[in-house]
Formats: sequence, structure tokens, C-alpha cells
Amino acid sequence: MNTIELDDFLKKLLKPELFDDYCPNGLQIEGTKEIKKVLFAVSATRESAEHAQKIKAQALIVHHGLFWKFHGTKPLTGAFYHRVAPLIKSDINLFGYHLPLDAHEEVGNAAQIARLLEMADLSPFGNYKGAFTGIMGSLPKSMDGTELKKLIETKLNHTVLYSNPLEKKSVQKIGIITGGANSQWREAHKLGLDAYITGEMSEHDYHESRESGIHMYAGGHHATEKFGIQSLMKKVSENFPELECLFIDSENPA
Repeated sequence: MNTIELDDFLKKLLKPELFDDYCPNGLQIEGTKEIKKVLFAVSATRESAEHAQKIKAQALIVHHGLFWKFHGTKPLTGAFYHRVAPLIKSDINLFGYHLPLDAHEEVGNAAQIARLLEMADLSPFGNYKGAFTGIMGSLPKSMDGTELKKLIETKLNHTVLYSNPLEKKSVQKIGIITGGANSQWREAHKLGLDAYITGEMSEHDYHESRESGIHMYAGGHHATEKFGIQSLMKKVSENFPELECLFIDSENPA
């Protein structure tokens, strides 16, 4: 297929224009015009770039791209050069979708975790600059907070940090924003939810969420964001059966 056709499909599906993101969404590196094989990964790293080169993919589609506002202007030297070089040298297209992939109601990171937990009554959650970046809903039945921790660890195959409320209470209504949305437990608490699931947890969020009476779970930045990109891969495969689509899961404990 043509690169422009894939680019148009991703734009229509993920609607990046709705988000005030801190990175460019969409085509970040332009490569060859014809695509037959696509590699999907959580992040554009040296590992994923070299793997795309190794398997002779014409495109790499990721959740975390290469360019971030908080990094500022940076030269193509050292480790950053070796991350970018395989893509440039092999004419590989790089597509990155950050907040649009977090938020999407079908293929999004939060939506996929909600489905793994068999949550119902799903609706948008996590307002960031006028756009929702997560999902909230309810478990089929209420459960003990420690029981839910074990369930999340099973679904993510990853250790979960857990701040349990000082006052014992069960969990049923949950808000989810994956990745590094540490402080959004406050919005979950304000909305009267029982728990908040994300990827990371700071020392002060542990104490403040616990003392505020809300269960907070952090399942790892990478671990909470690998389901959206795989769901996107499935969506692309269904719409373009002529493409060979593959996923690489990097080792990442964070």
C-alpha cells in the first residue's frame, strides 16, 4: 500500500487534531512510498528501529515517538543518532501516536485495560487541555483492593505498585489513564471513583491518594501501554490484509 493511504487511515481513526499534545502525532520520519511490512512497538527505541531494519519493514508504528517538547532541540549525535539512523538509512517510515492512542475509545490503551478487567458502563475520563485521555467504568462486581491488585498484575504480567486507603473500602468504579499520569488520581477522587489505575506512582502520590481514601494502582509505564499499540495493529491488519504486521515487545520494567 501507499504511505499516504496508511497515514490517512491513522489520522481518520485516531484524530490527532483533537489533542494539544507535547509531541508531534502522525508521520515523524518519511521513508519509502510503498509499504508491505509494518512493525508495531510501544516506543521508537534503538531496539525497535534496528528490528524494523532487520526484518526489512517499510514502516514502524509506535505510541512513543522520537520528538518531545520537554527534550527541546537536540542534535543527532550519540545515543539519539543510533536510535534514528536505522530508520533513515533503510528508508523506514516512522508513525507516532501519543495521547490519541491513550484516549481512543476502541483501540486506546485505557480502553484495552478496561476490557481486560471486564469493566462496563465505559465513558471518557481524564481531561487534559480540553480532551479526554482515559476511560472510567465499573467492574462486574465490587472486590477487595488487594484482590484487584493481583488481577491487574495477572493481566499486565507486571508488578503493580498499590496505595491502599487508610480506611478499608471495596473497589468497583475505576478511572484509567495509562503511562505517566501520576497525579490524575485527584480527578478520579473528585468524581467519586473508588480507584485509579495508571503506569507510574510518585512518593507523594502514594501518600496523598492513600490518605484521601482512593485506591491507586501503578502497573508500569510500558506495561500499561502495550495493549493499545497491539489493538491498533489488529485494526490496521483488518483494514489492510495485504500488509504483514508484526509486534515487538521490549524488555522494560519501568
